[in-house]
Amino acid sequence: MAEDASATLVYVGDPMCSWCWGFAPTVERLVSDHDLPVRIVLGGLRPGPSAQELTPELERFLLHHWDQVAEVSGQPFDRTALSRRDPGWRYDTETPAAAVVTMRTMRPDHELELFFRLQRAFYADGIDIVDPATYPPLLEGLDVDRDDFMTRVASDEMRRAAWNDFDEARRLGVSGFPTTLLRVGDRYRMLAAGYRPYDQVDELLHAVLDRFDPVGAEGLMCAANGGPC
Repeated sequence: MAEDASATLVYVGDPMCSWCWGFAPTVERLVSDHDLPVRIVLGGLRPGPSAQELTPELERFLLHHWDQVAEVSGQPFDRTALSRRDPGWRYDTETPAAAVVTMRTMRPDHELELFFRLQRAFYADGIDIVDPATYPPLLEGLDVDRDDFMTRVASDEMRRAAWNDFDEARRLGVSGFPTTLLRVGDRYRMLAAGYRPYDQVDELLHAVLDRFDPVGAEGLMCAANGGPC
């Protein structure tokens, strides 16, 4: 089947969303198997005022869901990472989102790669991506000026750009992450709301491209308000 040249895959997610990390291999395969452009919309899981301090209760809550994601998706998790955080550490997703939109403004062809790197750094490698000081090594091999990137990622402009993405996600009616949509012209059709295995999403994508009818399915996801994740 020939891909629709006017179609764009719209992926709504958050680098610190555990079900998005579980969904990462599906997104990578969709990108590699289909000749479709991909547009990321940052969802805003726990940004800024919604950030939560890491209490023992929150740590147990998160690890429970990480175990669930690992079991369903097979993705690796460093379960010791949270216990190494300093007292008062806050689960704040604003800076990673700002990093993604910063890459979008500088090198849009590397945006998805940085999104994946941030996910792997946080979940598999136990790196504190809330702290922008951890970012320079994550830019290795990407054709971007690191000093310029670090200046921009801390700017009010990039923070506002990230919040514009959060607002767009809500306008799209997205209530949890990951959410995958297909846009053709000015119309959107749902592919999957939540985690789904690749074969299921691929089948839905073909169906939507063939008919452009809403045939999306729901799966496991992180709630937009920072709920189960």
